Amino acid sequence: MSRAAILVREVARASDEAGDGRRRAGGVGARVDALLAPLRAEPDASAVLCDIDGTLAPIVLDPEEAAVPDDARAVLRDLARRYALVACITGRRALEARRIVGIEEIVYSGNHGLEYLPTGAAEPELDPAVAEGARRARDFVLGLDAEDVSAAQLRLESKGPIQALHWREAADQRAARDAARRIARQAETAGLVPHRGRKVLEIRPVAGIDKGTAVARLLDEAPVELGMFGGDDRGDLDAFTVLRSRVDAGRLRHVACIGVASDEAPPELGEAADAVVDGPSGFLEVLRALATAGD
Repeated sequence: MSRAAILVREVARASDEAGDGRRRAGGVGARVDALLAPLRAEPDASAVLCDIDGTLAPIVLDPEEAAVPDDARAVLRDLARRYALVACITGRRALEARRIVGIEEIVYSGNHGLEYLPTGAAEPELDPAVAEGARRARDFVLGLDAEDVSAAQLRLESKGPIQALHWREAADQRAARDAARRIARQAETAGLVPHRGRKVLEIRPVAGIDKGTAVARLLDEAPVELGMFGGDDRGDLDAFTVLRSRVDAGRLRHVACIGVASDEAPPELGEAADAVVDGPSGFLEVLRALATAGD
């Protein structure tokens, strides 16, 4: 087990012990229960926000096979009826995110905030600042040495304005990481923005747009005073930061930052989260607890 996985599991265990270890019927620990209580008390003034891969949907070798389980989908529909805002913020394209989650009743922010897909919309809105950069990102990836990319077993995924190189399935993980590092340096030299995730390198067209700015936009457009974000990766920390900054500025009264543990979770996740749960199944219990609002 990785150091990151050990850390987040220790954080989760410490959180339960701090809350005397008692469990609600819904399955969350006392620490998480206390964090969620203000949102459950005021669902019509609360936002429920989360990542998808590794949070709602288990991580799989082939990203095309990812899917949100039926029970999680049902709870999200219930939350959409109860809460002021329910949204998924993801690195995937917005339309793909909606396909994976499988419901139209919520909002999707795709490509780390570059795309915005309102409830029931046919097509996402693209941030106007990224159009030219998106072309440059695509041209950059197409200009890479195809033999080197193939030898490192990097798989290209075009996500519209963002280009991604995956190596989850690479036989030689070290060689794939080294190749990704070289490509990241080349991207920086080309004026693009490389961003590392879980066994993926994203080439982004512009800086200053991330899951934090996506959360800020969603909150600006919704009448909410409380919020929760659940995520499992380094990019989700930007969302945590924005939520807390809004409490400091008096724009939100309460937030809950929930980390989702995995063997690949970065150490920073356990340090930044208010509490950590164990995988998508643990986060499903968080959603179920939120669904008890008004019961």
